Amino acid sequence: MSVRHFVSLADLSPDEMDRLLTDAAALKRDPLPADAPLRGRSIVMIFEKPSLRTRLSFDIAMFQLGGHAAYLSPAEVGLGRRESVADVARVTSRYVDGIVLRTFAHETTEEFARSSAVPVINGLSDRSHPCQGLADLFTIRERKGSGRDVVVAYVGDGNNVCHSLMLGVSLCGQTIRVATPGGYEPHARSRGRAQEIARTTGARIEHCSDPVDAVRGADVVYTDVWTSMGQEQEYERRRRAFQGFQVNAELLRAAKRDAIVMHDLPAHRGEEITDDVIDGPQSAVFDQAENRLHAQKALVRWLLGGER
Repeated sequence: MSVRHFVSLADLSPDEMDRLLTDAAALKRDPLPADAPLRGRSIVMIFEKPSLRTRLSFDIAMFQLGGHAAYLSPAEVGLGRRESVADVARVTSRYVDGIVLRTFAHETTEEFARSSAVPVINGLSDRSHPCQGLADLFTIRERKGSGRDVVVAYVGDGNNVCHSLMLGVSLCGQTIRVATPGGYEPHARSRGRAQEIARTTGARIEHCSDPVDAVRGADVVYTDVWTSMGQEQEYERRRRAFQGFQVNAELLRAAKRDAIVMHDLPAHRGEEITDDVIDGPQSAVFDQAENRLHAQKALVRWLLGGER
């Protein structure tokens, strides 16, 4: 029997996405299921990058579902250096029921999954952040509903968060408008996969270079850092390129009056988003951060076989 991994949101069907979002809502209402569906189950988190939300949310998710989570730091594992990626996958999958992997190169996650005998969850790679995307879609559904008329505007870097958001909105049959500076568009492979999904769900994906065009009449305004982990040497070049792409009160006025603002965190306040917006009445940012926990509880219960 083949192992089911969660390397990208494209691994889900629209029905599976709907089921996970529905289960996340149920687990938010009832955070401690009496049947402890993951009692006796365990996961290990193997991270090459630091983390706040990903590590803490998976740790607490397993605890609340009756299971256990272990953590291995970069110094302890040394993927591809101290030991080959394939060997680490083969060893760890003999000990646990699932693995959360947080890497730099997306190819590392794909290689790891090919050698693992248990489900591998992509906790972040340079191309994809599907756990964030799942929480994002849960937050959008919670605040704006699941209707096909929902419009999501993404303003900023066409990065891993943008890729997963495009895939998620496509699976939900909604509209996403992506505004990036020239040269910072989403990866062609991710754009193509999102378009494939959109053709089956009726979703709309639009790309532009003007943030106002993207945000005009939107229900959701989403942004992310201009310089991600591993890109620090590009900081000054990126800061210049993204001038005009800040989510501030002026840009927000182009959206619907009841639009919500989202950011996956950590935020570089004063760069891609201003304090008055992230801390303002339209911000859903900290609800979104909380929803990482509920969405990932639904995910691990599904992958580890603890569904009701």
